Amino acid sequence: MICSCITSTKNEEMSQIVNKGLERAVVQSKYMAESLWNEKDKLPRTIGKDGKFVTSTSRWWTSGFFPGVLWYLYEMTADDSLKLYAEDYTWRVKDEQYTTDNHDVGFMLYCSFGNGYRLTGDEQYKKILLQGAESLSTRFRPTVGCIRSWDWNKKVWEYPVIIDNMMNLELLDWASKNSDSTKYVNIAKSHADVTMKYHFRPDYSCYHVVSYDTISGQPEKKNTCQGYAHKSSWARGQGWALYGYTMMYRETKELKYLEHAKKVAQFIINHPRLPEDKIPYWDFDAPNIPNELRDASAGAIIASALIELSQYTEGDFSRQCLSVAEIQLKTLSSPEYLAEPGTNCNFILKHSVGNFPGNGEVDVPLTYADYYYVEALVRYKRDILKEKI
Repeated sequence: MICSCITSTKNEEMSQIVNKGLERAVVQSKYMAESLWNEKDKLPRTIGKDGKFVTSTSRWWTSGFFPGVLWYLYEMTADDSLKLYAEDYTWRVKDEQYTTDNHDVGFMLYCSFGNGYRLTGDEQYKKILLQGAESLSTRFRPTVGCIRSWDWNKKVWEYPVIIDNMMNLELLDWASKNSDSTKYVNIAKSHADVTMKYHFRPDYSCYHVVSYDTISGQPEKKNTCQGYAHKSSWARGQGWALYGYTMMYRETKELKYLEHAKKVAQFIINHPRLPEDKIPYWDFDAPNIPNELRDASAGAIIASALIELSQYTEGDFSRQCLSVAEIQLKTLSSPEYLAEPGTNCNFILKHSVGNFPGNGEVDVPLTYADYYYVEALVRYKRDILKEKI
C-alpha cells in the first residue's frame, strides 16, 4: 500500500508537470505560428545577440523542428488549428527532399514530414520522405562506411563525420520499412557501426568530429568543433549519441545498439559534473564549472532519450534512467527555463548553448531544444503515465 501511494503521488506530480509544459508549449507555439504566418519562407531559429528574433529558410539545418513541435502538440490536443499550422510549416521544408549537400536532411524532413505522415498517413508526405532518404543516401561512401557530414573546412577535415549525424539515420531506417529497398537501413547500420568503433573513448564519451581518410577508410583526425576541447565531452554531442543508439535499437532490434546506448547513458547519468538538477553544462569538461552555462537543448535531448531507453531496459538501470529524465523535465518546466507566455520571442525554453567556442547562439532559445522538450513530454505522458490522448 505504501509503494502504491508513493507511485500514485509521483505520477500525479509528473502529470501536472507534463501537462503544464504541454499547455505552455501550445500557447507559445500558436503565438510563434501566428507571428510568421504571412512569411511563407520563414521558420523560427533563435534569438540573436541583439535580442531580436532570428528566423531561417528551409535550408538551415533546424528548419524541420518547429513543424515537428506543432505535430506533437496536435497529437496531444487534437486541436485543428495546430494541425493547420503544422501542415503549413511542414510544407515550407518540402524543397529539402532534393538536398544532397547537407547531412541534416533527416532532421529537416523526418521531424516535419515524418511526424506528419505518422499522424495523417498522407501519401504526399511519404513520397517526400522517400525522396529525402534517397538524397541523404548519396552522401554515403562505402570505403568509409559513413555518411559525410560537412562539406566545409576541407583544408582541415578530409571526410568529417559528426556525432550529430546519428540522428539523421532515423529517416533511412524509416525509408527501408516504407519501400522495397534495404539499401537505406544498410547504410544506417554501417554508419552506426563505424561511428561506434571510432567515435567513442573507453569511458563511452564521444568525440564531436571524426575525419576519415577516403582511401584507407581509417580515422585521420578526432576533434571537436562546438565543444571545449578535442578530448572533452561536449554535452549535446553526448545527447546525440545516447538518442541515436537508442533509436537504432528501436528500429533494428539489434542488441549491440541497446548495449551501447546503455553505456553512453551510464557515462552521462553517473558523471560527477552532472548537476543535481540534471541539466548539463554545455561541456562536461568546461574549465570553469560550476560557473559555466547550462545547455537546455542537451538536457531536453537526453531526457527524451532516457525516457525511451527506460522502456527497453529493466530493473535499477531502467528506474535510474527514468528518474534522471523526470528531474530534467521538472527543471526544464520550472520558471528558470520555461518561458512565460508571450515572452522569449515565443520560444518555449530559455538557456540553450549552440556553439560556445564560435560565440554562436550562446544562452538563447533554440528551436531544437523546444522540439526535444516537447517530445520528451509527449513520451512521458504516453509511455510512462499511459494517459489517453
